[in-house]
Amino acid sequence: MDDDFWSGVGVDLHLEPDAAAGRRAGLERALRDAVRAGRLAPGTRLPATRRLAVELGLSRGTAKAAYDQLIAEGYLTARQGSGTEVASLPADGTPVDVRAPHARAPRFDLRPGSPDVGTFPAAAWLRALRRAIATAPSLAYDYGDPRGRIELRTALSGYLGRARGVIAPPERIVITSGYVQGLALLTRVLDGGTVAMEDPGLPFHRDVVRKAGGTVVPLPVDEHGARADLLETLGADAAVLTPAHQYPTGVTLRPERRRALTDWARARDALIIEDDYDGEFRYDRQPVGALQGMAPSHVVYLGTASKTLGPALRLGWMVLPPHLVDPVADIKLHSDHHTESIGQLALAEMIVGHAYDRHVRACRLRYRRRRDQLLDRVGARRSVRGIAAGLHALVEVTDEAEVLARAEEEGLAVGRLGDHWHVPGDGRPSGDGRPQGLVVGYGTPRERTYPEALEALGRVLEEAGPAGRPSGSNGVARAGAF
Repeated sequence: MDDDFWSGVGVDLHLEPDAAAGRRAGLERALRDAVRAGRLAPGTRLPATRRLAVELGLSRGTAKAAYDQLIAEGYLTARQGSGTEVASLPADGTPVDVRAPHARAPRFDLRPGSPDVGTFPAAAWLRALRRAIATAPSLAYDYGDPRGRIELRTALSGYLGRARGVIAPPERIVITSGYVQGLALLTRVLDGGTVAMEDPGLPFHRDVVRKAGGTVVPLPVDEHGARADLLETLGADAAVLTPAHQYPTGVTLRPERRRALTDWARARDALIIEDDYDGEFRYDRQPVGALQGMAPSHVVYLGTASKTLGPALRLGWMVLPPHLVDPVADIKLHSDHHTESIGQLALAEMIVGHAYDRHVRACRLRYRRRRDQLLDRVGARRSVRGIAAGLHALVEVTDEAEVLARAEEEGLAVGRLGDHWHVPGDGRPSGDGRPQGLVVGYGTPRERTYPEALEALGRVLEEAGPAGRPSGSNGVARAGAF
């Protein structure tokens, strides 16, 4: 090992050797314990012996002897020209691999909730990022407005108005780090109120409300959407809805239900929280406009870039009634001060330059083709619901547990409807009238693996036998429980 070369590697290493048993033995023990405890992960490059000796007040010979001993024991590795690194260690024996275990990845992933992240428009994002950085004022790198950058709020105001029918003045928009943060902020503003949430719905979102201090009550969903007629008896202060494409059933909230919901909100001075998680992706006609446009003083509109661009950006937005802007901004300020600014500026550039619209249109065509492929493969034998929009569909089965067991044998991961009820089922027929189904996400797989994933799903459903009624010839599932 060339210490003159590796002395230039700026690796900081925190060690507290116990010299009671000797300096070399103390250093060996400190390094060994750090590897075992996981504080030094496999592949971590260690400082050169000369630098380590100076930092710890030891002789270089002592440091080198400690390294040599741990190399001999298998905790470290050293190669000419590569320096000394923490070794990749076996999981069963000594030394041990202390890295966190990872669940085995499925061969085919049709779980709902994610887009095809392989479609992220890296080139367009990079161009927008360069323009944003080139024109950003120096204050953009300082602490900012908890409501978010005015550039993005202004861009979103125009986009949401023309694309989603949202009444969204920039001063009523708050930028968040995704939908979950927005939901938690609103629950805290309600100060422990009662929140009606769709049944079935996403369990994680119910947990978010509960952990933020809210009380959750189930709001049943039928083939027309959320049961607005039941809200009065639930005593709710707010209702969380997915009106454009209900998750997980896929139904679109009917116009009469929309009117009933907004009438309830006005009469009770209650709040509707609209989760427009995939509203841009409608396949049978123009996307259904947001509910917020019908009652902007009683509806909070929540949207994100997670399904259109990618969840990793952590960019979401809230369009708030005027009286909630300051309370939400104050809680946002005391939660994380503000959402990171540079990504906001890049997204604003994409929206203003219409690169965002172009990307959404391209994705809409791609996901429609995937939806059609799903129907071609399984729609003749199964009732497939929720197919007019979004990135997932509900495939009816008679026994979820049996089908999921077969799916696991195929290396196929899919969602289970039974997990989404407020009182979850075990996945087996129970006679309570609740439908059984698989929640199939056709956005997640990469383009090259999607056909194979569909073939695996088809085999699983064929082995499980017939269930439900097939979709109609127009591609829209026939009426049923949903």
